[in-house]
Amino acid sequence: MAQELLSAEQVAEMLGLHVRTVRNYVREGKLNAVRIGKQYRIAYADVEAFTGHAAKLPSDHVRRRRHVEVSSIVEIDAVDPETASRLATALTGAAQGRQKGGVEEQLRVNAIHYPERARLKVIVTGGVTATSQLLGLVDLVLER
Repeated sequence: MAQELLSAEQVAEMLGLHVRTVRNYVREGKLNAVRIGKQYRIAYADVEAFTGHAAKLPSDHVRRRRHVEVSSIVEIDAVDPETASRLATALTGAAQGRQKGGVEEQLRVNAIHYPERARLKVIVTGGVTATSQLLGLVDLVLER
């Protein structure tokens, strides 16, 4: 992960101090910082070391990580209640506890059976890879 660099103003907001106080800490060597042009930049890790605990980032400094999610609707005709139940159970079970890169990936599955039409509607929402794998399971169950 790239090192988070904060301005003296951001650090002052985080710690509830005046910006001059933060600059004085830097000048006195109490708080590590790098001077870029006429401004100080302070590493997030240095703020944590200075305070002795994890510091909350200021409200205008948001860490973002790209998130991609897909929603799929699959309609299957000529499905009897037993097959619908078996497929819904298999999909719901397979959606539990998916892991991606050490982080649990949430995958949501809704299955609705319309017995009067013999139709099963499956709605899947989640990450691209996990959704794709789960939809592959539909083929496997229906081929039996």
